[in-house]
Amino acid sequence: MEPFIIATHRQLSRMHPLYKLLIPHYLNTMDINQAARQSLINAAGVIENGFTPARYSSEMSSKIYKDWKFNEQGLPADLLKRGMAVRDPTSPYGLKLVIEDYPYAVDGLDIWFTLKQWISDYLSLYYKDDASIKKDQELQAWWNEIVNIGHGDLKDDPSRWYKMETREEAVEIVTTILWIASAHHAAVNFGQYSYGGYMPNLPTMSRRLIPEKGTEEYSEMLRDVNAYFLKTVSTPRQATLIMAVLEILSQHAKHEVYLGQIHGSTPDWVDDSGVVEAFNRFSSKLVQLEKNVIARNNDPNLKNRRGPAQVPYTLLYPNTSDLSESGGPNVHGVPNSISI
Repeated sequence: MEPFIIATHRQLSRMHPLYKLLIPHYLNTMDINQAARQSLINAAGVIENGFTPARYSSEMSSKIYKDWKFNEQGLPADLLKRGMAVRDPTSPYGLKLVIEDYPYAVDGLDIWFTLKQWISDYLSLYYKDDASIKKDQELQAWWNEIVNIGHGDLKDDPSRWYKMETREEAVEIVTTILWIASAHHAAVNFGQYSYGGYMPNLPTMSRRLIPEKGTEEYSEMLRDVNAYFLKTVSTPRQATLIMAVLEILSQHAKHEVYLGQIHGSTPDWVDDSGVVEAFNRFSSKLVQLEKNVIARNNDPNLKNRRGPAQVPYTLLYPNTSDLSESGGPNVHGVPNSISI
């Protein structure tokens, strides 16, 4: 997110409509990233001490990043790339899921297209045609910095990027950024402690190779599988460290602003009735999506919604209707921004 945040502050004035749309979705992200560089992903930090790749963790991430494409980060593009969906004009949203009972995809597509509609409604108030996109010097400078400076090592491959020439492209770009900042992060982050807080459920360390049949290690494993397992996975110290970190990372802030909540989401919009009306439609739709998630989780035919442990899938429950500001390790809620 950092290249998008920096380009927004450098290239868009505070009065620019896109600045007003984006800025609530950047709340505390730079701060949390700086803290992560100090104690989470730093040399000899939590990741290097608690995960199998150890000092190669950042190097592996860097190599994987070389294949990163911005235009594959939106949910529909991601599902198509991973073979989890195919294009089908007769299906909702024009996509047919390969696994129909796929909670992340089902709930996520609802949020993606609701978010996209809100962004389309918002941008259409300021950009009446494609020509207005091309003529906006701040907008063009913003996208140019994101591609050519913020991602300078990837800028020469046009297959990675959308152009910023049409209103449709602008909507897709902004939807992708806000999806990453909100729903995508919520889906991969806030379930960490509930799933991995119990180390045997998700060991982050393997201190031994899987033994080959006929070796002494294989015989040792057969004599006492549990003892061999505990000698292989994280040590008690490593497990405790990771458990504590996962609990912190899975916490919602006390004053969290969730997607679709107008308080904290709309700087200087009160004098624009068109924006307020569009945002209210967006918010109302998200509240309806909450009801849809609950209904799916209560449907006995959708086995993957609860799984063998009978734990409902709520990571993409928007939580727009919750104004309690209670925070805590809730396994539901889609915040506006990456703040933990």
